[in-house]
Amino acid sequence: MGHPHFAPPPVPPQRSGADIAISIVVLVLTALLGVVAAFLGLFSLAFLDHCPPPRCSVDGAVNAVFTTLFAGAVVGVAGMVVTIIALVRRNAAWPFAIGTFTLCILTLGAGVVGYSAAIG
Repeated sequence: MGHPHFAPPPVPPQRSGADIAISIVVLVLTALLGVVAAFLGLFSLAFLDHCPPPRCSVDGAVNAVFTTLFAGAVVGVAGMVVTIIALVRRNAAWPFAIGTFTLCILTLGAGVVGYSAAIG
């Protein structure tokens, strides 16, 4: 009988420095975008003291801001988790990071439209 032949352990894929750098920078920008959006959203609600009812809806504005911030947070956190998992697995992560940032921008844009419609 011959010696048993053992396969070498699989070699993990090589990490890309550019992928790591782009992913981290975009995730930080996404987090900063969330902080700025939360500040501006709450700030916009603070000055709704003159909102004539026939054309302006305070409830609509509040709902637009909080729904947008909640949706943006869900999208941002989910995208960050997926990006970090891709980084840990040594897969390309930058597309997830950029996709997350883009979806957050689109979510906030929809919120601005909703807020604008609510205040007339």
